[in-house]
Amino acid sequence: MADASIGFSRPKWDEYFMLLAKLAAIRSTCLSRPAGVVIVLERQVLATGYNGSMPGVAHCTDEGVCFRRSMRAGEDDKYDLCRAIHAEANAIAQAARRGVSIEGATVYTTLAPCFVCTKLMASARIVRVVYEHEYDSPDRERDEIWRRATEDAGIECEQLTVTNETIERACRLISTTTSLRRPLSESGEPLETDE
Repeated sequence: MADASIGFSRPKWDEYFMLLAKLAAIRSTCLSRPAGVVIVLERQVLATGYNGSMPGVAHCTDEGVCFRRSMRAGEDDKYDLCRAIHAEANAIAQAARRGVSIEGATVYTTLAPCFVCTKLMASARIVRVVYEHEYDSPDRERDEIWRRATEDAGIECEQLTVTNETIERACRLISTTTSLRRPLSESGEPLETDE
């Protein structure tokens, strides 16, 4: 009998890259909405990003308080006073610093892009965005304008929820010693283990 932790179904490419984006989000220093991004071209990761403060500026996680909210900035002023650079912008900047062209690439992001990041992606000639969660700001009209801007820029956009099966399998692999030899029968089939 095969060990259930091994499994034989690999995640589809979109799920795989979304898992990497979710993993990138653990580096986020935003207390409000941690986000992660992976930029991919022809199944090759070109850059990653997460939301966090500018280099040299204190992170909200270090101070234990959201800077924008501590300044009492409202929804209309949030981009003027938020210290965080969005995950998409960080990934695009990372590619630019390394001289990596991202033209024609796909962005996998844990959060649908805002208007500013949509403009950056359009300028960088990103052709597709796969996101996990809707932005869902309190201003639904603004969210719809952002969504239309993505379409107007010719960027294919789709929502993806990673299956529970894939998440459970990833968690099992991450929480154990990933690359230790697994017990196999003499005919090469995986044996059940206590894990």
